[in-house]
Amino acid sequence: MKILQLSKKFPYPLKDGESLAIAHLARGLDELGCAVTLLAMNTSKHWFDLDQLPAHFNHYQAIHTVDIDNRIKPAAALQNLFSDRSYHIERFDNPEFAEKLAQLLLQEEFDIIQLETLYLAPYIPVIRKYSKAPIALRTHNVEHEIWERIATRSGRLKRWYLDRITPRLKKFEAEQINRCDLLIGITQRDIEQFKQLGLYRPAIVAPIGLDCRDYTPDYSSFRRPLSLGFIGSLDWMPNDEGLRWFLEEVWTPVLAPAFPDLQFHIAGRNTPDWLRTLQLPRVQVHGEVPDAAAFTNQHSVMVVPLLSGSGMRAKILEGMALRKAVLSTTIGLEGVDARHREEVLVADTPEEFVQALRWCQNEGAGLMQLGKNARAFCSTHFDTLEVSSALLQHYRALLARQPLAVEG
Repeated sequence: MKILQLSKKFPYPLKDGESLAIAHLARGLDELGCAVTLLAMNTSKHWFDLDQLPAHFNHYQAIHTVDIDNRIKPAAALQNLFSDRSYHIERFDNPEFAEKLAQLLLQEEFDIIQLETLYLAPYIPVIRKYSKAPIALRTHNVEHEIWERIATRSGRLKRWYLDRITPRLKKFEAEQINRCDLLIGITQRDIEQFKQLGLYRPAIVAPIGLDCRDYTPDYSSFRRPLSLGFIGSLDWMPNDEGLRWFLEEVWTPVLAPAFPDLQFHIAGRNTPDWLRTLQLPRVQVHGEVPDAAAFTNQHSVMVVPLLSGSGMRAKILEGMALRKAVLSTTIGLEGVDARHREEVLVADTPEEFVQALRWCQNEGAGLMQLGKNARAFCSTHFDTLEVSSALLQHYRALLARQPLAVEG
């Protein structure tokens, strides 16, 4: 099966959930005999030099990129207020990318066109014009829901702006989920949210997949005093928001006094200025680290203090694959039906974070068992080949139906 995968960012390095989700699924499809071609935006925000691509990143039949400047520009953001378009989407609607897509579709026939995230939906008309292939829209999140949650916790001016542009994103999302031939949700919860938006097209769940064999645990952290680690893309607004809340409402007033020897380590790409200049006792900001797994392995507890977002957090799965004790909010664990104190730890309030860490402290080296349970859970429910194989079956069923009408 020949699959064209469209992405709004180049999916390497594998240091964020979106890149992990895109690359791991493509690798799984490749191992199952599919020929996967990638057309990706190489954006100013996440630009990558393809000459630095390692030899093991070899699961694509062909890779095509288009350089795109998608920076948030104040003048454009202000001007957008006087239009009916979604500024979230507008930043990824690019004529050069549309032209490259058209060229590819004229040069080669594909069986499936797979759009990674809602932000590729503006190119559906181009695909319909130049290809008869069914379109699968893989929604990594319910996008408008993320921004609605962020708006409720934002300052007055930012909330005012988000309250005006987010309804346009919601309207666009509701329209596009029924313009594809198959909607692929990361979680069942996301599918249910789309149904509330009016989804009537066929829809399936295909979670993020990992190969646990790629992750080598280091148990030495369980023999040392407890330490907390956070890793994630620090330019992703839900991560920024969650860290601010955790530092201001949980760490400083509650955890730091209750655990005088506890340390908190923060790592991630594109560290914002407020974190770079942060000066709190026993809090260390590392910035982007060369090896995410090595950083995670250094700390016995991985903290995921998310207050907004939807979809699924790939970093949680990576932490579970590394047999860490993952301590997350309920929102952070959406899509991962693991049990409190069995495979993960769950806390939503400062008091619950204290209780969870008291439990970790009492467990001592026995905390390792929670990590072992986590890895077994991850291997059972989120194996890349299993996820890819199930998706491939749906693609075959989609192709076995009558030829789809091509929209003009």
